[in-house]
Amino acid sequence: MTNSADHSWTHAGHGLPDSEPSLNTTAIATGLQLPAGFAAIAGDPELGPAITNNLARVEKKLREAIANSDPLADATSRHLVEAGGKRIRPLLTLLCAHLGDASLPAVVQAAVVVELTHLATLYHDDVMDSAPFRRGAPTAHEVWGNSVAVLTGDLIFARASILVSELGGRALGIQARTFERLCLGQLHETVGPRPDEDPVEHYLSVIADKTGSLVAASGQFGAIFSGADEAFEDVLVEYGEKVGVAFQLADDVIDVTGVKVKSGKSPGTDLREGVPTLPVLLLRRAAADGDQSAVDLLTLIDGDLSSDEALAAAVAGLREHPVTAESWVVARSWADEAIAALAPLPDGVVKDSLSNFALAVVDRAS
Repeated sequence: MTNSADHSWTHAGHGLPDSEPSLNTTAIATGLQLPAGFAAIAGDPELGPAITNNLARVEKKLREAIANSDPLADATSRHLVEAGGKRIRPLLTLLCAHLGDASLPAVVQAAVVVELTHLATLYHDDVMDSAPFRRGAPTAHEVWGNSVAVLTGDLIFARASILVSELGGRALGIQARTFERLCLGQLHETVGPRPDEDPVEHYLSVIADKTGSLVAASGQFGAIFSGADEAFEDVLVEYGEKVGVAFQLADDVIDVTGVKVKSGKSPGTDLREGVPTLPVLLLRRAAADGDQSAVDLLTLIDGDLSSDEALAAAVAGLREHPVTAESWVVARSWADEAIAALAPLPDGVVKDSLSNFALAVVDRAS
């Protein structure tokens, strides 16, 4: 098995090349659109081009990292990369690096690591959720079967490990702890809360592990490898944890309520697969408190949702129930806390963009 990335990262210290190949960043960046909330970046005459160029480098190195001489491994590994994506995690790494020296080459490699890690989790998640589509394309397990999809995820995790090991022991430690939390979050989601554990608190803990941990690592890597003030690291970790929870809460509410967004994931997937989400957990709490409408809706949700008609009815009922509005309130409270955590950062485009992203995460209800 050969990989061009395996042999080119040779510079002492951070495992980076002595000279980077010439790169038409404008051409590679064509089609890369900044996610909602990051408009301030595009409008900044210095930060905008710097972020765009580094995103292009990330995209190039991402493809290098997954390239494989084995035709099957190459095709399966490229499947989700070529399907696109917002690249939010590497974007956060690149953005937070502007609290220090964002031109340091280790910044781009760290950004590639977090995106590879995210991609690997998607292969596994889609198998466990039996999701038919991801980013508008058939999921890998639909094309090649569960075993190949899981092994592809493992392979991409391995490639992320190679790259992060070249960034040094501290980066490897952060990555290992993040990986541990990703696995524990998935495990705890799978087995459910303990008898003595509040289901909502359990759910929030799962989200913090499955989503918040990697978002937090993304910002932390940006600070570390740009040489930013060490005091900023804790700020970005707290922000990342909270905005990651807000992001996933909003995503899960969107999924079970059928709000149309360009997620590439069929509305109601979690509902059909019985994956606990905040609206359903709050609905169960309301039913236990005597809300008859919640009891009636749960009868539908806990029934047979295999038909599109039954799923659509469940989604519509949940969309109209007050627990959905309550779920948005919870998501927005996490976003507000994420913004508050940014207070120690210096005023400027980086801080404004992080704040605006947190707001945009929970303003997807229409």
